[in-house]
Parts: sequence; C-alpha cells; structure tokens
Amino acid sequence: MTPNPEHLAEQGKQAFAAKDFHGAASFFTEAASNYEALEDTLNAAEMKNNLSVALLQAGKAKPAYEAAAGTDEIFARAGDVERQAMAFGNQGAALEALKKFDQALEAYERSAALFAEAGETEMRSIVLQSAAAIKLRRGKMIDSALSMIGSVESTKKPTLMQRFLRFLVRIKR
Repeated sequence: MTPNPEHLAEQGKQAFAAKDFHGAASFFTEAASNYEALEDTLNAAEMKNNLSVALLQAGKAKPAYEAAAGTDEIFARAGDVERQAMAFGNQGAALEALKKFDQALEAYERSAALFAEAGETEMRSIVLQSAAAIKLRRGKMIDSALSMIGSVESTKKPTLMQRFLRFLVRIKR
C-alpha cells in the first residue's frame, strides 16, 4: 500500500522544522510522487515547492531549482495566483543561489507582481527585498532603492527602520 501523501507531507514539515533538511527533502519527494500517482497535480506541485525550499536549505541549489521549475505553470492553470507567486519566488531563490542573477531577478519580479495581484503584501515585500538585494550587489543603487521603497510601502507591520524609510519617502514626494 502507498503511504498517505498527507502524512508524508506532515513528516516533511516536522523534519524541516527540526532543521533536518535532507530528511524533509526525502519526505517531500515521496509525498510529491504519491500525489502524482493519485493524479493530484496541485498538491504534487506544492510538495515540489516544499522540496525546493528544503533542498535550498541543504545547500543544493540546482536540485532546488529543478524541483520548483514548471510548478508555476501548474498553479497558473489552476488559477492559484498565490501559489504561482510562491513558485516563482522559490525559483528565484534557487537561481540566486546558483548566481544566475538576471534570471533570479526576473523570477522575483514575476513573483512580486503576482503577490500584488493576490493581495499578499507581506510575501510581496519579502520578494521585493530579495530583488533589491540582487540589484544592490550589482551596483544598481537607484533600482535597488526603488525596489526597497516598494517593499517598505507594501509591508503591513513595518519595523522601526521600515517606518523611518516610509517617512523619508513621504518627505521626498
């Protein structure tokens, strides 16, 4: 009998929480396979994104990218904008770890646009900060500053520094 994919997914989450990223990756891989066997493509894609995050934490950027690649299309077909945005964000993180900065930036920007469409301001803020960090590393100070301002403006519960940046943005306008 095939193990219950929901149980495998829960075990993967527990392993991840315990920082056993290799164990989590194993559980997520098996859960994705079992969901695929049940022809549950959405949950299989969700598990592949979880797998991507676990692999990235384990220092395996290339397999992390491969796990998340194409999942955005599955979510797009299902009309699940938020998980599509998350998939692009996961792809961006893996591409950034692979030092493919142009591709990572593109993935982050697609992710941010979709998070905005879904009304998910906190996740959009995180993705915009990742994009800003890439721009900053590449010496694009103005682009980085604009990305960071967009990130700050979309945060519901800003930190003290973010509130200060909001204040500065208002003064300049």
